[in-house]
Amino acid sequence: MLSEKSRPLIKATLPLVGARLGAITPNFYRRMFAAHPELLDGLFSRANQSNGEQQKALAGSIAGFAAALVANPDIIPEQMLSRIANKHTSLGITEDQYQIVYKYLFEAIAEELADVITAEIAEAWTEVYWLMADALIKIEKGLYGAQANDKMWTPWTVVEKNDAGTDCVTFVLEPADDTPVTRARPGQFVSVRVTLPDGLRQCRQYSLSADVDSLTRRVFTTKRDDGGEVSPVLHRDVRVGDVLELSNPYGDVTLDDGDGPVVFATAGIGCTPSASALRSLADAGSDREVLVLHAEKNLAAWALRDQMTADVAKIDGADLRLWLEAPEPELVDANSHINTGFMSLAGLDLPENASMYVCGPLPFMKAIRNQAIDAGIPATKIHYEVFGPDLWLAGAN
Repeated sequence: MLSEKSRPLIKATLPLVGARLGAITPNFYRRMFAAHPELLDGLFSRANQSNGEQQKALAGSIAGFAAALVANPDIIPEQMLSRIANKHTSLGITEDQYQIVYKYLFEAIAEELADVITAEIAEAWTEVYWLMADALIKIEKGLYGAQANDKMWTPWTVVEKNDAGTDCVTFVLEPADDTPVTRARPGQFVSVRVTLPDGLRQCRQYSLSADVDSLTRRVFTTKRDDGGEVSPVLHRDVRVGDVLELSNPYGDVTLDDGDGPVVFATAGIGCTPSASALRSLADAGSDREVLVLHAEKNLAAWALRDQMTADVAKIDGADLRLWLEAPEPELVDANSHINTGFMSLAGLDLPENASMYVCGPLPFMKAIRNQAIDAGIPATKIHYEVFGPDLWLAGAN
């Protein structure tokens, strides 16, 4: 909990620190990578450093955590920390690395706030940092301890590589050694680590798109990002028979175990975590009421069209609604479940007491979440998954 000594100092300086975090975080990363270049090899994303998304996410999470402590000094914001901890464990973040981050972050703070910082202010923000770090370390130890093995990376052999919609590929892998396999939950992801042409290793998280209950298969579907570093390597260079390094499964946005109604609202490659949940329901012979809402540019772009439509057909209580930006008129006329334009919840009969899972581009998720709340779904029952640094959680626009 935040001390009474620090709370007024954090409250008074939060606007200033928040305003300058945009300068503090790049300063921090420059210092840290200059001293520890090895952290870019298989841990931090070089692409997210280059485009500034990681800096924005870090800045927003620190400011958001501090604001939460000011508002409720006796309560640690568990939901925020759970999201961060699951991403950390998928990358193999260790306890000792928090001390490294502290050193260079506070050197950056001292430099960027040299005109205003005092020993008391520095002490207060140090308290905030270690409250956040200690809470994350505790959660991460629990996540690591729940795995079936104590390895960060294990080898998996690619046994299938299948085209899946425009610029998308589904990879099917089997264990390449006898390391015990951690069972995943619908909606979780794995980190995939590859070596780039320049020799640097980079990791990306990909949602499992099917067969999450299997202990002998991992299935994930990726969309090629032509400006990215990892997906082009996966799509261009990886062949059947190659071995990839995968993490254990992580992620806190998972299908609940209840029997209540479920709504999946997705766009583009954001369908992958919902597809795994839908497959899990179909395989279990679920009789839950399920409403699948998906938006695409066109039918050909839908990465998991065959899998998802087949699974909807297997579930008695499932229904599908599709939005295409510019479909052929005859396609819309012949299919009552296909709509033209962008997804809208207006006029939909949403199930009462439904849990909703949203994934897609950030503007899409914000719009659908607002519409869902207006339609009567409580905010606490709307769950979202962001691919990449969580700029929504961080409060970035």
